[in-house]
Amino acid sequence: MNVWLYSLTSVILVSLLSFVGVLFLAFKKEKLQKLLLFLVSFAAGGLLGDAFLHLLPEAVEETGFNIEISLAILLGLLVFFTLEKFISWRHCHIPTSKEHPHPIVFMNLFGDGLHNFIDGMIIAASFLVSIPLGLATSLAVIFHEIPQEIGDFGVLIHGGFSKNKALFFNFVSGSAAIAGAILTLFLGTRLAGLTRLLIPFTAGSFIYIAGSDLIPELHKETNLKKSGFQLLGLILGIGVMMLLLMIE
Repeated sequence: MNVWLYSLTSVILVSLLSFVGVLFLAFKKEKLQKLLLFLVSFAAGGLLGDAFLHLLPEAVEETGFNIEISLAILLGLLVFFTLEKFISWRHCHIPTSKEHPHPIVFMNLFGDGLHNFIDGMIIAASFLVSIPLGLATSLAVIFHEIPQEIGDFGVLIHGGFSKNKALFFNFVSGSAAIAGAILTLFLGTRLAGLTRLLIPFTAGSFIYIAGSDLIPELHKETNLKKSGFQLLGLILGIGVMMLLLMIE
């Protein structure tokens, strides 16, 4: 029951983050850009920290670093590559504009919904292993969902949606995380191997998101001072995951 409670509470919180997109309207473009770049760097640090400090050590603890774990990590990389390459959706955190176009609105919603469904699965799988691992993974997801949801909200507004309609559809997309968690919790108690594979799969997906999507966005900024803040954000993200490890 504790696993169900923690998992569903976490994915509901992740789903509610879809409403953070309304902040997009409260900031001027330049201030929003600065805020997002720091949040993106912090999210990248959180994802990498969770992958290397929590998920991978947990995955190899019982069996060692075997071929099964290697393939699960690679599968995580390939699944998110496929999401971006063939569904035309990516972890973009910059509001759409003429200079920075996005794919069509409903394609973005579909891709985001599928991604959130997977988020729900990996959060639940982490809690099935242990409560501390689930909390760390939930935080990593939340870190990268905040800038992601701001970007997605910008896509919907640019696509012609009203503010209320954009918030509603963004929430519906975010709610797919709840379905992913329930499915994993239901199957996880019956298929022990599912959890064992989802942990390294999660590590692979986090490494892909951080390395392929988030860090390249940071490289677009060449100002030395701003780059220093980005480095600080990365270190802080990793530091939070290290702190959680020490608390455990």
